[in-house]
Amino acid sequence: MTFFLQAFVTLFVIIDPPGIVPVFLGLTRGRSARARRKLAWQAAVVAFSVIIGFALFGRAILNYTQVGLPALEGAGGLLLLLVSLQLLTGQTEEPTSAERAKANVAFVPLGTPLLAGPGAIVATMLYVQRVHSVLNGVALALAICAVAVAAWLSMRFAEVIHRVLTDNGVELLTRIAGLLLSAIAIQLVAQSALAFAAQAG
Repeated sequence: MTFFLQAFVTLFVIIDPPGIVPVFLGLTRGRSARARRKLAWQAAVVAFSVIIGFALFGRAILNYTQVGLPALEGAGGLLLLLVSLQLLTGQTEEPTSAERAKANVAFVPLGTPLLAGPGAIVATMLYVQRVHSVLNGVALALAICAVAVAAWLSMRFAEVIHRVLTDNGVELLTRIAGLLLSAIAIQLVAQSALAFAAQAG
């Protein structure tokens, strides 16, 4: 349960389902309610598939590139820190109209990189490194599923959530998510530094 909660909270903060609400509404402006529902579940499935793919094959990639866990933790921590700073300052890049027209918005940019972005991928790979039992593996899989469902629900009921929270509420949740994510990032960097210090010693 503890491992599940840790993985769920980390991925939830990184993916930030409530924060995707205004972006989803902007990308699907002018579409019918049926089309929005279809895009919502497609984006959630794409994000889930990308994260699961890295969860299953991320370790093989690390072994092939001969990258150790401390290096991955350090790089992941710095990457998550950049993401957290974007959430805290609100300086995130939104896709242009030309980018929206190139592909189904459920795949790009909603599914990836907005939902299954670099931060979520790195965090998932780090948690996979900590799986040492079947229960841990099941807990991680359930955490990924739960976050994917949360993302789908946020997009499925985006209009309702936006009306309830208002712009200020969504902004507040985004800032809180950025603060929590920055703390997680600092922890990863600290663990990486300690691991390298232990190896050097």
